[in-house]
Amino acid sequence: MQHNRRKFLGAAALASSAFALPSKLFAGDKKYNEGFDIPSVIEQLKPMTDGIVPITVEERKQRIAKAQQLMQLNKIDGIFMEGSTSSYYYTGMRWGQSERTFGMVIPAKGAIAYVCPKFEEDRARELIPTEFGDEVRCWEEHESPYAAIVGIIKDRGATYKRIGIEERVRFFIADGVRKAAAGFEVVDATPITAGCRMIKSKAELALMQRANDVTIEAYKAAFATIRPNMSQSEFSSNISNAFRKLGFSGGAMVLVGKYSAMPHGSITPQTIREGDIVMVDGGTSCEGYASDITRTIVVGKPSQKQTDVWNLEKQAQDAAFAAAKIGATCESVDAAARSVIENAGFMKNYKLPGLPHRTGHGIGLEGHEWTNFVKGNMTKIAPGMCFSDEPTISIPGEFGIRLEDCLYIGEDGPHFFTKQSESIEKPF
Repeated sequence: MQHNRRKFLGAAALASSAFALPSKLFAGDKKYNEGFDIPSVIEQLKPMTDGIVPITVEERKQRIAKAQQLMQLNKIDGIFMEGSTSSYYYTGMRWGQSERTFGMVIPAKGAIAYVCPKFEEDRARELIPTEFGDEVRCWEEHESPYAAIVGIIKDRGATYKRIGIEERVRFFIADGVRKAAAGFEVVDATPITAGCRMIKSKAELALMQRANDVTIEAYKAAFATIRPNMSQSEFSSNISNAFRKLGFSGGAMVLVGKYSAMPHGSITPQTIREGDIVMVDGGTSCEGYASDITRTIVVGKPSQKQTDVWNLEKQAQDAAFAAAKIGATCESVDAAARSVIENAGFMKNYKLPGLPHRTGHGIGLEGHEWTNFVKGNMTKIAPGMCFSDEPTISIPGEFGIRLEDCLYIGEDGPHFFTKQSESIEKPF
């Protein structure tokens, strides 16, 4: 999996990223205006929080059942995860990370159990949903949490002598389990967790659709405020305030002029000038499910070169979408977008000027998750998968163009969550 590295926002950009939680906030609080007046076009926005349907207990139970089926297929006796995204996916429970081990074991058969520092047991029981097990095995400060993890799996019945570790579990915990699990093999649990999380249900897609719809509305309002001599930070503030007025936490990375050629930004403060490229990349989340959208425009009249490169980028994005057919490999989607850019005379193999990164990433509860449109990824595209479609064209020292819309794979093939930009002058 591509680890969920937040895009480097730089000193002038917002701390609230596209993938921040909580998913909803009260809108319209002027204390969040980052020192800038909130424009009327943003003040007029109304919350878009009505009708959101959270993931049900029944759906989470179905996820656990699927995980247990995948464990049997992969000959794994149980998987351990910390109280992070995968834990939330299966149970709706989150727990911050510290030096003390807290986590959850899903066995291949039997009930879920939790491992917790003894002095935090009461807090853990407050957070653990009653529908997802009530066994909490506690360890005192001088005791081994790793032995408790292994003990749960042994007590549920160990057929294969294999313990799966979720990929985000920190090394000292995974190593501790390995040392405590004499006679067991410690293996990667990704075939289980990604095997579940890659395929989204209708309920998940609905939450992602809302996150995308909200992002577009926030962008529309914020883009209406762009003016020459506006600072990068003021525009970022307008975007963030638009999300808040809509009832969500969200923000975006703003890149201006030559800094738009740096895909994940620069720490250099930037000011928008007439004729500048402005690239905006960000989003929000709804019940934890992320959006990730990029729009690129020019302030004032674009040059011919800016227009030509923008149009080429749109062709590459279209080519990736067309290639994202059920049964096609993920690498073929990257190849389709890359060939459009390379055939126009840009450099190959990530060299610049050209496309410096993969064409897209998986998206869901994390902004970047399994699986990716990238060379070498032979994963077959299947209904329920969700991806970003974002080939970038970077020209160092001049500008970059990125158009990013996320898509889902329906039973009949790919569908965008959002309408693509029409032209360099019509981002929406």
